[in-house]
Amino acid sequence: MANMKVILATKIEGLGCEADLVTVKGGYGRNFLIPQGLAFEATPANQRFINMLQKKRAEREAAELANFKDIAAKIAKITLELTLEAGDQGKVFGSITNQQIQEALVAKGVEINRHCLDLEKPLKRSGTYEISAKLHPEVVATFTVILNVIGEIIEVAAPAPVVEEEVSATQEA
Repeated sequence: MANMKVILATKIEGLGCEADLVTVKGGYGRNFLIPQGLAFEATPANQRFINMLQKKRAEREAAELANFKDIAAKIAKITLELTLEAGDQGKVFGSITNQQIQEALVAKGVEINRHCLDLEKPLKRSGTYEISAKLHPEVVATFTVILNVIGEIIEVAAPAPVVEEEVSATQEA
């Protein structure tokens, strides 16, 4: 089958967004995309439709960007205080993950996808952490998480032992 050009009516993962002109296999276009209403054959008559879809897409993307900027402004003002408990020997059995941070943000009135949180590894030690959330390709928000571990044993490095120099018998005499 020969390839054909189609105009996408909606966003299709791995293919493109609405109003994109894409080349697909003939059978895929004629037997699936066009009958399902997901695409239209690229003809000069459909040019007006392309213009309408592009305008609609630009408006939607501008609204999404403005929404993500508002969310980023809210997130930047937030400081989360989270708590973990340690066992008898001071060992922490749990950790703070993206899921717990996302739930704490929801409790503060901010809903975001947990997958946009940039957390290298789960948090297990007391301290203050700067966490960033990539909300949109153009919008990144940073907020503070303060973790308190109750019962944590803080390992302090022991001071180096003092080595006294041996005084030789010749120096004393």
